[in-house]
Amino acid sequence: MSTVTGTVHVIGDTQTFGQRGFRKRQVVLTQDDGKYTNFIPVDFTRDTTDAADELDVGDVIDVDYRLTGRKWQRDEQSEVRYFVSLEVVSFKIREKASGPRENVFGEPPPEIPDRPIEGNPRRAPQPVSDGPPDEPEIPF
Repeated sequence: MSTVTGTVHVIGDTQTFGQRGFRKRQVVLTQDDGKYTNFIPVDFTRDTTDAADELDVGDVIDVDYRLTGRKWQRDEQSEVRYFVSLEVVSFKIREKASGPRENVFGEPPPEIPDRPIEGNPRRAPQPVSDGPPDEPEIPF
């Protein structure tokens, strides 16, 4: 058994397959090494599918997994394809995703207005002047 650590990026819905009702739920983890982000799908199967309900996007988790692989071929004349999957055996939440944060002084964050902000929301509103500016404008 091996372990992988990552941040929960996507939590898929539970899918049921076949007459026996095989259940599978995929969770995608991310690992960011500074240069590239790796997306690692892990499969919660059978009885472990419901355990994924404990997870939230943004949680940092350790996953113990069983590496499995299979061969698939539609018919004798078609190309053979091979698939690898990481089946979750167990997991541990290292760090829960953070919710809304309070500011440094412990006060709640300011209210966000219900109405849309006019103009460019990335720039602060500029004062209106009737005359020419005293100094030339410097665009930022």
